[in-house]
Amino acid sequence: MNPSEFTRLGEWLDWLTTLHAKAIDMGLERAARVRAAMNLAPAVPVVIVGGTNGKGSVCAMLSTMLNRAGYRVGTYTSPHILHYNERVAIDMAPVDDARLMASFRAVEAARGDVTLSYFEFGTLAAVHAFIDEKVDVIVLEVGLGGRLDAVNLFDADVAAVVSVDLDHQAFLGNDRESIGFEKAGIFRAGRPAVCADPAPPASLVAHAQAIGADLRLVNRDYSHTRLDHQWSFHMGEHHRHSLPLPALRGAYQIDNAACALAILDCLASRLPVDQGAVKRGLLEVDWPGRFQVLPGRPVVVMDVGHNPHAVRAMVANLRRLAFAENRYAVFSMLEDKDMDSVLALAKDEFDGWFVGGLDMPRGQSGERIAERMAAAGVRDVRAFGTVEEAWHAALSAAGENDRIVVFGSFHTVADVMTARQRHH
Repeated sequence: MNPSEFTRLGEWLDWLTTLHAKAIDMGLERAARVRAAMNLAPAVPVVIVGGTNGKGSVCAMLSTMLNRAGYRVGTYTSPHILHYNERVAIDMAPVDDARLMASFRAVEAARGDVTLSYFEFGTLAAVHAFIDEKVDVIVLEVGLGGRLDAVNLFDADVAAVVSVDLDHQAFLGNDRESIGFEKAGIFRAGRPAVCADPAPPASLVAHAQAIGADLRLVNRDYSHTRLDHQWSFHMGEHHRHSLPLPALRGAYQIDNAACALAILDCLASRLPVDQGAVKRGLLEVDWPGRFQVLPGRPVVVMDVGHNPHAVRAMVANLRRLAFAENRYAVFSMLEDKDMDSVLALAKDEFDGWFVGGLDMPRGQSGERIAERMAAAGVRDVRAFGTVEEAWHAALSAAGENDRIVVFGSFHTVADVMTARQRHH
């Protein structure tokens, strides 16, 4: 295949999966050579956000507040749910295929004989698009870890780690200290580094001190106070009062919003944001699939949570919802995730489980998942060939006073979203 002849985005995306031998290849040396060949050096502030969970929500809130203040914002996140374009957004709207393909061509022209992973190629293309479109600020979400992630090719003016917990242990280590060190790799000497984890690993703090980063810790350097229907943010001499609760559902989203405000505070000398823009951003932020409660009956909740830390938060949020007569789960999970811990947290929250297979690398069949669930003591599990079949079965079983929760993977949520679009 000759990429110069591609006329559709799908052709590019299919080709990118074949370009490098490994889907995930930790290290920056290859991509750094291409970045240098492209002369990719953003002249605007760059924010990099990492963390086990919550980083996408922080990027969404931060970007929306900056946009409501009148700035042109380039936001790069991953993975996408339905369309690749979701990853590369300007002013919170996905860029079109033509814009993406122009940047893919620029990366390919500079690549020479260097092989790039799917994520590395996409990261370089995203930053190229943002520079080309003359955005005022670039917000980059870490894909995996931090220290060796492709977004770390760029120096953050402000870096943030939202949370540190167990996920991707094969790449990042088996404990919070190892993972914390990897995530702290996005910090830079002399520049603000925000950590929103209330119990930051010693390795993260030590790395920030060793390189001379300006570390800002939650509950030490910034904090927030929740009242009934509003909240306040405090950082040094700066306070923001009477803030609305974020449009994103879940009690933990105030922690994420406070992290976003701490980042804004660090950027204030270059990108001031007034109180009105902060309030509008909190009220108008949209981030699908993160404890997203859909309108209508039965109640349907979509949550991309796929590790114990995320599912623990999901369960806490479910317990705050109104009573449901029957609680059903539509569930599927990739094979390399910690399914046993997730099931231990969630198994008592549902009266019935509808389990579907994921036909993809690291996916597993509905029957295999059901076997593992039975071994974990989960009752009333029905297995289906696909997530879509599981969704339709759950919908048939549910009455208007019931609740269906779709979770376990980005792919699980994507399959149900696609099925709903097809039948609307």
